[in-house]
Amino acid sequence: MTVTAEHLYEILSGYAASRGMQLNNDREFVLDILAGLLKNEERYGYRSCPCRLASGFRERDEDIICPCRYRDDNVRDYGSCYCSLYVSEAWNNETVPHGVVPERRTQRR
Repeated sequence: MTVTAEHLYEILSGYAASRGMQLNNDREFVLDILAGLLKNEERYGYRSCPCRLASGFRERDEDIICPCRYRDDNVRDYGSCYCSLYVSEAWNNETVPHGVVPERRTQRR
């Protein structure tokens, strides 16, 4: 069975709710992000964050496989993850600012 962005949207909506979060309420934006995740899965064999440059080596990219290692801290501190895929209810209700989420990932040499 081929997973589509629409199907993934339904799965991740439930998953986000189970973690006390929501998906961004801009459905078209979310579907674009999910299409990127699926493209990266096709490309690398895992769903690396489409907002970051993956190395193509799973062991190097473990921290950016969606949901990334930084998601919970970013949603707690900024109301959204780096990609703005996962957000807090307050972020979706626009009761918190929608600023740029700084990169927490350390630079690799």
